[in-house]
Amino acid sequence: MSDLKTEFLGEIYADLEEPLAVGATPHGTRMIYNIKGGTVKGPKINAEILPGGADWILLRPDGVGELDVRATIRTDDDALIGEAVDSSEYYFRTTPVFETSSEKYAWLNSVIAVGIGTIIPNAVAYKVYTIL
Repeated sequence: MSDLKTEFLGEIYADLEEPLAVGATPHGTRMIYNIKGGTVKGPKINAEILPGGADWILLRPDGVGELDVRATIRTDDDALIGEAVDSSEYYFRTTPVFETSSEKYAWLNSVIAVGIGTIIPNAVAYKVYTIL
């Protein structure tokens, strides 16, 4: 059995609006952060995050935060890529999933990616790696 190897995919930075507090729900406290924009920069991709997506955060009663993100990315050569991020721990480890019809970026459709993120005022940032 070989060791797990990764390759740096890029850094993602998203500007967020002030949170919308949905409040206490049967599953926990829900907060929604609409995405104002952002960037994706890496060795094989240079892109902007388009406004209109959102980070939906559920703070569970046991203290764990579940993150569900949907965003649209436009590359510098006009390819569109959908991104979904799922994170279930505050220490902010993510498993982004990408979807595109662009032939140039089709490789993103089949990657397994993991990211390490951080929350900053009105923004989030994370480094993403593909599992080789």
